[in-house]
Order: sequence, then C-alpha cells, then structure tokens
Amino acid sequence: MALSGGMDSTALLIRLVSEGYAVTCISYDYGQKHIIELEKAKQNLLYLCKNGHDVSHRIVDLTSAMSLFHSALTRDELDVPEGHYEADQMKQTVVPNRNAIFASILYGLAISESKEHDSNVVVALGVHSGDHEIYPDCRPEFYTALEKAFTIGNWSSENISFYLPYIRGNKQTILEDSVKNIDQLGLDFDTVFKNTNTSYNPDELGRPSGRSGADVERILAFHAIGRADPLDYPGGWESALKHALKVEKEWNEDNGD
Repeated sequence: MALSGGMDSTALLIRLVSEGYAVTCISYDYGQKHIIELEKAKQNLLYLCKNGHDVSHRIVDLTSAMSLFHSALTRDELDVPEGHYEADQMKQTVVPNRNAIFASILYGLAISESKEHDSNVVVALGVHSGDHEIYPDCRPEFYTALEKAFTIGNWSSENISFYLPYIRGNKQTILEDSVKNIDQLGLDFDTVFKNTNTSYNPDELGRPSGRSGADVERILAFHAIGRADPLDYPGGWESALKHALKVEKEWNEDNGD
C-alpha cells in the first residue's frame, strides 16, 4: 500500500491491519513541501508496532524525477492556495500523473512479491472520489483503466488486484470506517490521527495551517462525525472549525447551494 502519512492512507493502513493483511507500506519522498507527513507515517508505524502490529515500511525517493513537474506542492516559487477544496485555484496543488506513478511502483513491487512468495498480492490505495473535482487521478474510472493497462502490460498479473475501499467515499466516510477499525484493534483514535498530516502548507513546527483546501476538507469531516481533530492547529480547534465552516458557507453561496 501507499502510505503518505495523511489521514486517508493511515485509515487504509488501520483497515488492512484489522482485516489481517500482511502489509508492506511504501511512502514517497517527491520533494513535497509537507514532507512532515513522512515523519507522521513513521510515528504511526511505531505506535502500531508497540501494540503488536509489525508493518514493513520503505521510503522511495522520487525527488529528482518529480522536480520536473509543475505543482504548488513541489515548487518553492508557487504558493499553496487557500480556500475551498473544489475551487478552481486548488488545481495548483495537482502533481501531474502522481497517482499513476505511485501505483505503477506499487504494482511492480506487487509482481515481484508475488513471484518471490508464490502468492496473490493486493495493491491498496486510500484514494477517494470525493477528490474528483480537483484530482482526476482519484476517479474510479481512472483506476479501472490503470488496472487494465497494468494487467495487459505484465506477466503474472492474474495474481495482482487493486483494493480501493474508499474510492466512492469521502473523508467523512473514511473517518467513520476508522472508528470501527481502530476500536477493533484496541487503539486510540486521537493518537492515530494526531500522527497524520493533511495540510499542504504546515508551519515550521509541522502544525497544519487550517487554511489550505485539504485542511478545510479534513476539518469539516471531523466536525461531521462529531469529533474534534486532535491536530494542533494554531489558534486551536474551535478557531480552525470556525474558519472551515465560513469557507464552506461562502463556497455554497457562490455556487448556489
């Protein structure tokens, strides 16, 4: 599976562990400004280990290749935009072909692991179609086409399958799923999600800004399930929630909702 250190992939990790999978996590260093997410991933893996759940983890360096791409997430001269997640300006946070690159590496590893262990292997991703307005590589049809291409282009692909449990969901349904899986494993919900990063523009202490589109979406998802986000927002949770609700209200008014 791809483990970014964000809430979606972390929720997926918890789900896979609760379902009894032997999990290998791949994290990617692609020169992202929010590199703190990789440290968050390590913290959660350590937390799982302390609770009896060993998970293999590797970090793949893609900084050289993806420095070629135009994105506010990787270019210092481009500011990460703020506002509602589905606003047109949020397209600046797209990293071209990112999920295809990530999935391709995972698929190659899955083929290799399948041959080495003579077993079926699942390629798991925490993508969800709630991102589809901004991220076309999170759409169900994208992964249907990608899996078909990978199947055609590889020997032994009959032993590999995609597992995308959140593809038709959103951050609220992901959190709801996590509550169940975390309880099943006897873990602490706040500890798990405090060890995540969703913000595209955290401060020098690694704290989320509460202002990027990804922040707003996350904050609204926690609010929807009746929980306070355990992250340390500058100004506190109530201030972050107030801002997110204001952004949501203004976006709905501007779009006639």
